[in-house]
Amino acid sequence: MIGRFLLFVFVLSFGGGRGLAQVGAGKQVGAGKQDSGTRMDGRYVWKRDSSAGYAYRYVTNDPMQTRVYTLSNGLTVLLSVNHKEPRVAVRIAVRAGSNTDPRDHTGLAHYLEHLLFKGTDRFGTLDWAKEKPYLDKIDGLYEEYNSTKDPVRRKAIYHRIDSVSGLASHYAIANEYDKMMADIGAQGSNAHTWVEETVYEEDIPSGAMDKFLAVQAERYRDPIFRLFHTELEAVYEEKNRGLDNDGVKMNEAMNATLFPTTNYGQQTTIGTIADLKNPSLKAIRAYYHRFYVPNNMAVIMAGDFDPDELIKKVDRAFAYMQPKPVQLYTPAPERDLTAPVVKTIYGPSAENVRIAFRTPAVNTRDAVVLDLIASIFSNDKAGLLDLNLNKQQRLQGSQAELEQYKDYGVLVFVGSPRQGQSLEQVRDLLQGQIALLKKGDFDDSLVKAIVANGKLSLLEGLQKNEARAVALMEGFIQHRDTLWDKDVAELDEQAGVSKQEIVSVANKYLKDNYVLLYKRKGEDKSIVKVDKPPITPVETNAGKQSPFVKAVQAMPVTPVSPQWLDFNTGIVRSKAGIADVLYVPNKENELFHLYYRLDMGSWNNRLLPMAAQYLQYLGTAKHPTDEISRAFYSIACAFSVNATTETTTISITGLQENFGRAVSLFEDVIRNCLPDSGALMALKDRLLKSRANNKLNKQAIMQGLINYARYGAKNPFNSGLTGDEIQAMKPEDLTGILHSLLDYPHTIIYYGPLAVDSFTKTITALHRLPAAFTAYPEKVRFPYAEQSSSQVLFADYDMVQAEICWIHNSGGYDVRKETVVDLFDNYFGGGMGSVVFQTLRESKALAYSTFAGYETPAKKEDPFYIVAYIGCQADKMNEAIDGMNALLNDLPVSEKGFELARTSEKKDIETQRYTGDEIIFAWLGARQKGLDYDERKPEYAALDGMTMNDVKQFHQQEIAGKAYTYCVVASEKKIKMEDLKKKGVVKVLSLQEIFGY
Repeated sequence: MIGRFLLFVFVLSFGGGRGLAQVGAGKQVGAGKQDSGTRMDGRYVWKRDSSAGYAYRYVTNDPMQTRVYTLSNGLTVLLSVNHKEPRVAVRIAVRAGSNTDPRDHTGLAHYLEHLLFKGTDRFGTLDWAKEKPYLDKIDGLYEEYNSTKDPVRRKAIYHRIDSVSGLASHYAIANEYDKMMADIGAQGSNAHTWVEETVYEEDIPSGAMDKFLAVQAERYRDPIFRLFHTELEAVYEEKNRGLDNDGVKMNEAMNATLFPTTNYGQQTTIGTIADLKNPSLKAIRAYYHRFYVPNNMAVIMAGDFDPDELIKKVDRAFAYMQPKPVQLYTPAPERDLTAPVVKTIYGPSAENVRIAFRTPAVNTRDAVVLDLIASIFSNDKAGLLDLNLNKQQRLQGSQAELEQYKDYGVLVFVGSPRQGQSLEQVRDLLQGQIALLKKGDFDDSLVKAIVANGKLSLLEGLQKNEARAVALMEGFIQHRDTLWDKDVAELDEQAGVSKQEIVSVANKYLKDNYVLLYKRKGEDKSIVKVDKPPITPVETNAGKQSPFVKAVQAMPVTPVSPQWLDFNTGIVRSKAGIADVLYVPNKENELFHLYYRLDMGSWNNRLLPMAAQYLQYLGTAKHPTDEISRAFYSIACAFSVNATTETTTISITGLQENFGRAVSLFEDVIRNCLPDSGALMALKDRLLKSRANNKLNKQAIMQGLINYARYGAKNPFNSGLTGDEIQAMKPEDLTGILHSLLDYPHTIIYYGPLAVDSFTKTITALHRLPAAFTAYPEKVRFPYAEQSSSQVLFADYDMVQAEICWIHNSGGYDVRKETVVDLFDNYFGGGMGSVVFQTLRESKALAYSTFAGYETPAKKEDPFYIVAYIGCQADKMNEAIDGMNALLNDLPVSEKGFELARTSEKKDIETQRYTGDEIIFAWLGARQKGLDYDERKPEYAALDGMTMNDVKQFHQQEIAGKAYTYCVVASEKKIKMEDLKKKGVVKVLSLQEIFGY
């Protein structure tokens, strides 16, 4: 998620499935008398139990050991215990999204999500009695605004709204919610709205649960919609970001065509421009009272707690809520599509094709089979698209995904073209693979392998609280919480699906009833941006507190002691032949992670990343490439080779029982892969196409500008292989690199269940090493630029918004600075309670997304650097730049803000735990900085001695008055170059200068 308020965009994730909702085996802990439910196979059965006076339900063999409570007021509480770290992932979910928006107020659920952060009559206000009359007046003005059509009158009414809002803001305290979360030690305070849901997200220290529940209970009691017109402007910015995103436009067109009558396609989460311009606070308030009721909500927690104690606290906190009848959206059946419907979307980004089919409701047998079908098509290893299209490089790339809603689903196929390939050719390739599955032309063993890999993913996912919470949240939103036994059993259920049923279901749904979407490069003439309204900056009352916040901060918490890493005792060091071994045991499950790590990358050998990519398309004398992919997938193991600028990491992961087979197979592949001229020719073609696509990507363009700012005209971003060098590559050049790769010095890293002696003996037998390592090739260096005066780097891009990054290379790395750097970042620009966010978004409404910080380098040889960012409507660019510059040059001082920043830093350190092989990579990171200890320990000790004056002094010395390079990506048609020239010498960079090709 990017930003706090997420307009969820459907992003394909290379494989089907519901994550942890696909659950395998586990052990259920319970006490007391149990009542059996009914389940035909007897393995996954609903049971009833009670403990500490609270009844709950659970499913046998649920690996998350989920307790499902329904409180007396109807509130659902889902609890999953995981003691790996002293934190708890929280989701407070409401079954209300864009589907339940009124037809004349689309985007309303999303508006409301924003406003749930604004406080109540007890927090977010200095004086509710004085604030309320102004807010009441604003309510009435918006109703008058909505009913007025005359643009002159509307402008006058909006001026009054702006004026009264300014008066009301003198009593409002912006971001008090975020400040309380910072005091608690929360991480990732966020929320998102989507088709069927609004979900509020937190990750909190387990010892601060009482504080957290006090805040949440108050938050939902009676929310007050203050500071509305500046928040509304943030939503405008969010809408404009969507207009600049071709993927969002494709998604909206896909749903609108698949669902021509129901809200699934006829209402978007962000809403229409017309509705955005005509919000009704009264309608939003009515929506809140209609859907934010306990019998339509769930409190979901996964992490470190005693469930018997926690359920009592949750019940006490939310007992005030009263249930109401809720009428959720129940769509009439959509009419079947009887022929393909073709749509074309235009925009500046790379071209692609989508083929989308409407599928049935979540709680159906066919949905289970279609989920499996999605994985048969695309699992990133051995699916039909993976092997027949991607592995053979017949197009630029393809994947399939099932996006499941409560009442419907969407099975979508995406493909992008190679150089010289038409979108129609890509369409035909995708349809060819669909036809194969409908005929049953796929490997029967694939289903078994999909289930095995699903269980492997399950074991990995169970380690993280967030994955557990998300799985439970999705189940609740889609009304699967009452069918959790089916979710727990789904992998086993898929294992029993026959090939005949797969073919039957595919032929039932994958007919000539699809939507075909072409994303073509070109100007989108339909875009109408949301114009900038005149807004007077509002008062945020930074540094002030309501009595409620003071009371919450005074509440006791259970102290948590930090745990420091001991790199000497936490990591076992050994040898396997001439190679160093770093070892950490896995005492929890049967998974292994094996790495070969080289301190060599593309700066040592420019062909190395190309060789790493080439490997996935190569076979050996004994095993063709597709057989290798199938072999790894069949044993639920995987390998990858990742070459960055300065390191190369080979990883092999999977089930320990298949360790020997996986390592042996990889060793054969890396040492004996055969040159394949056809595969290289296709790879070259795809690489050149990928480079061309990058020139159409505004994020890639901005990354190029940042590199130009940091290093100058010659930089790592534009110093890759030239087109001629790519064309001149020979297959033997790359296979030679691969064959000799492990002859260079490398460290062997293992996290798994084998004892260290057993591992070193096993890996010595499996991993062939030379008599002596070959020295690394000399590394190329890129000196950093010195900035003596401000300048502007500009790149033209067809977009509604303007995006600006500030860059300044600062002093050399010094570990003694890290305490004040981290504290400054937290205070100044690191979160929603920071100075940058409060000033530029909350007060001035200049952006949806903005941040700033003093970045710490990864290596001791590199300097610190300053980065700041704001993305805004093009017509706000000048104000946005001036606003950020004011903060960079003059730091607002707030003792309360400083205390919150320090508290947040301390609690982050106190609750941070390194698990698995994380301690090894923490040591490798420390070593790059020249350290042999856990740097958090001295930082933690130093925090108590830090003052606001230290932060202020740091800002004056390291931030204020510096020469910045402004990196600007915008449409030259929507900004004035003369405005940029006022900031420094402007250099308009061509794509050739940015990318180097």
